[in-house]
Amino acid sequence: MPVDMTALAADLAAESAVTRALVAGLDEPGWHTPTPAAGWDIADQISHLAYFDEVTVQSALDPEQFKAGLAAAEASGGINPDTIAVRFRDRSGAQLLAWFDTARGDLLNTFKNLDPKARLPWFGPAMSAASSLTARIMETWAHTQDIADALGVTREPTDRLRHVAHIGVGARAFSYAVHGKSAPAAEIRVELADNGGRTNMVLTHSGIPSDSPGAVGWTMAFDKLALHLGQFR
Repeated sequence: MPVDMTALAADLAAESAVTRALVAGLDEPGWHTPTPAAGWDIADQISHLAYFDEVTVQSALDPEQFKAGLAAAEASGGINPDTIAVRFRDRSGAQLLAWFDTARGDLLNTFKNLDPKARLPWFGPAMSAASSLTARIMETWAHTQDIADALGVTREPTDRLRHVAHIGVGARAFSYAVHGKSAPAAEIRVELADNGGRTNMVLTHSGIPSDSPGAVGWTMAFDKLALHLGQFR
């Protein structure tokens, strides 16, 4: 059955609303609350999401321009999220929130109408439109968890985490293959169950190749899933 991009976009919109609710009432000092990500405050988390929302839209609507920008970045030393974060530290919390709202709205409106199988360029191998949108759910959930931790807020898990589990496990074998390696025989097993509106999870995980595209992001997401929903075994 084809992926329903409208439904996927709706789940991202719901996850985005959680993010927005956490930061909308912050004063300026609150935006600069340190988060568990070393060297990053809440403002950096939001600028990161907004920046890569815009880049994701560009990959869909202007793939050649995306590729040109990627080539230029790689020629200058590669993509460094910390360097990107520094570029936007002169913006106020209100400016960052407005940017996030606009960038996320553009992303949702663009992707809900795409063919889920369309191949889009990215930092590493191309991804399907469905996987690209799912990756935004993963990113949003993981960075919002950092914000929640910084603010001392406990989030209830939702069934939207099935997207994070699905893309993480589904991409594992490919992450080895693109580097000419064979995936370890060790099992990865993810079980998600609805328990009265709460999602329980058991995760068996054998590791992600350190040189695979997005390895840092995937590892952070799996670590957060393990901490808040289940356990590595």
